Amino acid sequence: MGFGFCGKIIRVDLSKSKVNVESLGETIFRDYLSGSGIAAKILSQEYDNSFDPFDANSPIVFMAGLLTGTPVPAACKASFCARSPQTEIWDEATVGGYWGAELKFTGHDGIVVTGRAEKPVYLWIDDDEIYIKSAQSIWGLDTYLTTNKLLEGTDSKARVACIGQAGENLCRMASVMIDGRESRAAARGGLGAAMGSKMLKAIVVRGSKRPSVKEREKLLQSIRKTLPFLKENTVALSKFGTANGMFAVVEPIGDLPIKNFIEGKWEEGAKKTTGETLIKRFFTRDYGCFGCPIRCGKVIKLSRKGDQGEELHAPEYESNAALGALCLNDNLEAISEANDWCNRYGLDTISTGVTIAFAIEAYEKNLLTVSDTNGIELIWGNSRAIVEIIHKIARREGIGDLLADGTCEAARRIGKNSGEFAIHVKGLELPMHDPRAFVSMALNYATANRGACHLDTLSYTFEKGPPVNGLPYDHSLSPHDIRGKAEITVKLQNYMACFNALGLCKFLFCGKIGPPQITEWLNLVTGWSVTPEELIKVGERLFNLKRIYNYKLGISRKDDFLPLRLLTLDRNKGGARGSLPHLGKMLGEYYSLRGWTEEGIPTREKLDDLGLK
Repeated sequence: MGFGFCGKIIRVDLSKSKVNVESLGETIFRDYLSGSGIAAKILSQEYDNSFDPFDANSPIVFMAGLLTGTPVPAACKASFCARSPQTEIWDEATVGGYWGAELKFTGHDGIVVTGRAEKPVYLWIDDDEIYIKSAQSIWGLDTYLTTNKLLEGTDSKARVACIGQAGENLCRMASVMIDGRESRAAARGGLGAAMGSKMLKAIVVRGSKRPSVKEREKLLQSIRKTLPFLKENTVALSKFGTANGMFAVVEPIGDLPIKNFIEGKWEEGAKKTTGETLIKRFFTRDYGCFGCPIRCGKVIKLSRKGDQGEELHAPEYESNAALGALCLNDNLEAISEANDWCNRYGLDTISTGVTIAFAIEAYEKNLLTVSDTNGIELIWGNSRAIVEIIHKIARREGIGDLLADGTCEAARRIGKNSGEFAIHVKGLELPMHDPRAFVSMALNYATANRGACHLDTLSYTFEKGPPVNGLPYDHSLSPHDIRGKAEITVKLQNYMACFNALGLCKFLFCGKIGPPQITEWLNLVTGWSVTPEELIKVGERLFNLKRIYNYKLGISRKDDFLPLRLLTLDRNKGGARGSLPHLGKMLGEYYSLRGWTEEGIPTREKLDDLGLK
């Protein structure tokens, strides 16, 4: 065991019911950190990525971050990585909560799963004891019940990552859920379906071995010094959760996607559904992930039919907007209920909301009829229809079977020009930040390795406030000005790649924590002497490695696109009226800064510079 990392991964072959523990040297951690970094190395260099995502030979890698489980603030993340069932390219779904830290406490940095069990199973990792156990009695249960049953059968203090019925039914936008009712999700790209294809219901972890820290007292001193600054910059997140500011900030500047990315204003709807309203009406308590001082998680209670109600995970901003504004649904109770059902079934709320909005527009355009929708009236703002469709998607019933694989596949099956309003990049639905409000997001969506992903840069956060320490930027921060946006996209993609590999929550970035501080904490944990520039170079290595993974699957410039609606439709209202991203101009500059060819392929010189074969 080194400092910060355990130096061990578990390899599981479900076809052979075989478990092996492999040691990893310090060099791989220096070169790739951990998390999605080491996962990318394993998937790129050890396996043939041409296998279908549902093939038994296609691996899933579950990796905790290098700093996960240490005293570093918000060092809670684990990355689940594989070839995506939804997009069929690189996928990494990063999740907080307590599971990643608990995995590190078992003395292991990660798990590589291959094969397919004959009958449903789960993994039970209790420190050095690793078991493949029958999951037949819990197959068919939702994620809440599954978590409860597994804690009863293993250890009440264990942590559970599991799939619900959506993953079992191979819905290609199925998520992996963490921590039961206090739901955290490894949501994007359909990795819940990847687990379901392997008949793997859950991974349960319980450990007693805290990661070693080289300079613990100095680390704690540094953290104590930084915490006031971090908390000062994340007050709204702590008080109102991630949906804070939807009415006061997000909607007015045109960042909120409305009516399947058609409209530019939804003032009254945003006021009804913003995080401040949610807290005022339904809040019961807050909670945080492992080691996090921000505590952005909120628990709410909804009363139904005169009962005293039950506690639910409050919808995060992305879930709120996807199941709300995007569908013109201003019923906060219904948004919360829809979010809860997605968590129970194990469905990505972003992809689910975008797919439902697509279906509503298809219904409006008479490309779907009431017969196709099983009698459900799919009209804008019909909150009950949204909940009903979620049930059908998770169960693959009727219209749900058409929608269960996401917007891109649904458009292919419907045809009739429906692809014109299928809002995705590389098969992954857009998150809830309209790229017409921040043109840097247009470039990031087009080039992010897993498809449309706001978390690859968080550039909208960067552009709202003063630059982050250690990320100098000399160009205009005007969100509609393309000048300099290629530069900041490259910088932030490289920096965010480090976050996923280190296991850090990106709300540290929202708290203005820059590379110098992250590097200081990394060095105090590991005993290394890494500079901020060297850390960012590792991030560049990881981003390029994932691009090469995708290049081998045929990805190039032709795929770095945005839906035409986002490039050509001026919404005429709101804070982003008149703004349309000039993607082509930014893309050429971006490739040049990356050291890629005009077709978006990393050059041999660039790969040599990064130490990639």
